[in-house]
Amino acid sequence: MFDISFTELMLIGVVALVVIGPERLPKVARTVGHLVGRAQRYVGDVKKDIQREMDLDKLDDLKNQVKDAADSVKSSIKNTSESISKPLQEAEQSLKEASKSVEEFAKSAKEEIDSSTKSNSKSDDTKQTSEGDLTQETKKVEANTKPKSDAELADARLKQASNNKA
Repeated sequence: MFDISFTELMLIGVVALVVIGPERLPKVARTVGHLVGRAQRYVGDVKKDIQREMDLDKLDDLKNQVKDAADSVKSSIKNTSESISKPLQEAEQSLKEASKSVEEFAKSAKEEIDSSTKSNSKSDDTKQTSEGDLTQETKKVEANTKPKSDAELADARLKQASNNKA
């Protein structure tokens, strides 16, 4: 800290011995030693406090960086989940609507078939003829128009049934 050589310390000691005297020099040396020790401890404590504050600042910066990264990951996950769930909900809704329309169509087709079988049950001859005609016409329709879906096939059969009624 101070650039004091051994000869300079000897000179200071000789002057102190002459000025203070040999009787009080040990007490003064002890007191000066205690004061220098306290000063060194105080300076050391101040250095430690400053270092702790610097470390806390670094930790706060690191904490903020980690928090920002976590927030960005969280928002990214939220955006991704929203973008995935929206099409899934739309698909689910369209499937429900399609299922409902197919059920309604099947129900109406069943009702028409039931009503046509009731009218055909009046006479056995008419029933056998209409069943034969229905089978032949179904084969013709299936051969001529190949339906793309079950709904179209059911629609074609309903048309045949209504033609047989007339």
